This record gives sequence, structure tokens and C-alpha cells, in this order.
Amino acid sequence: MTLPTLKILQTPEYKTLIKSNILNTIEYLFSKNQDFSVSCQIEHISFTPPLPHEIKETFKDTALFVLSGYTFESASIDKEYFSFEAGFGSQNMGSVVLLPLLAIKGIYVEEFPIVLNFAEYKEVEEKPKIEIKKSSSQSSSQSSSMEALLNNPENKKLLRKKK
Repeated sequence: MTLPTLKILQTPEYKTLIKSNILNTIEYLFSKNQDFSVSCQIEHISFTPPLPHEIKETFKDTALFVLSGYTFESASIDKEYFSFEAGFGSQNMGSVVLLPLLAIKGIYVEEFPIVLNFAEYKEVEEKPKIEIKKSSSQSSSQSSSMEALLNNPENKKLLRKKK
């Protein structure tokens, strides 16, 4: 369901403002080591490796991701994208979730909304590709997927600084 939006919330100036607010809020939550949740538009998310069809078909237009534990620890942000690793389905299949900041519709701490975004995200460029390579000796455990994430030089520049 699409909410009616005011034209002022679709201007480039407002989109720049809300994107900065999303970035600053997530960085603040990282600095305070505070778990949080994000709601986002599924159509703008990429999953690496891709999720099986039977898992993807369970998603609605908007999904809520809780960033806690390993998912929180794996999260990173830059000026355009937010990413984290999460487990999906009954097999807890690991996948890196990559989403544009403007595709984030809300940020929540516990049950409280702290940021709401009514700007519509329009995809203007191709999403960056995240490659996760596994050697044949690695297992499919969380530690090997984290090692694969950290071994990719493209991902190192996305990882947030730990304090």
C-alpha cells in the first residue's frame, strides 16, 4: 500500500536531508552499541548470495529487519548504502543484505519509531555487487561467511569503525 505523499517530501533537497538523517541516526546507534530495527522496501534490496524463490515469496512489500547480535556486528553503512548479514528461512541461510539508504522507511529502537522516511526511492544507478567467495575447505558456518565478507577488499571500505 502506497501512502499519499506531499510533493515537498519528494524534492531532491528533502531526499538529501532525510538520507543524511538516516545515515547519522544509524551511525549514532552504532556508536552507542544500540540494537535497532529497520523497515525497508523489498524491491530495492539485493541479497548475496541470492535467496531461493520459496524464501523470497514470503516477503511483503516492506520488511522489518532486527539488527541484533551477529546481524548487528556484521552491519556497515556508507553515504549511499546500508548492509548486514542475516539468516533466512528454516535453514537460517546466510545472505548479505544491501539496501540504499532511501529505501529505509523507518528506524526503530525497541518498539519506538525514531526515524520515518516518506521519500520515495528511485533507482538511478545499478546496485553495487557484493561477491562472497568460499574456498572448498570452508564450512557454511557464520564464521566462514564473516571471513569471506572481510576478505573482500570492496567490503572493507564499507565496514563501520568500531570504538
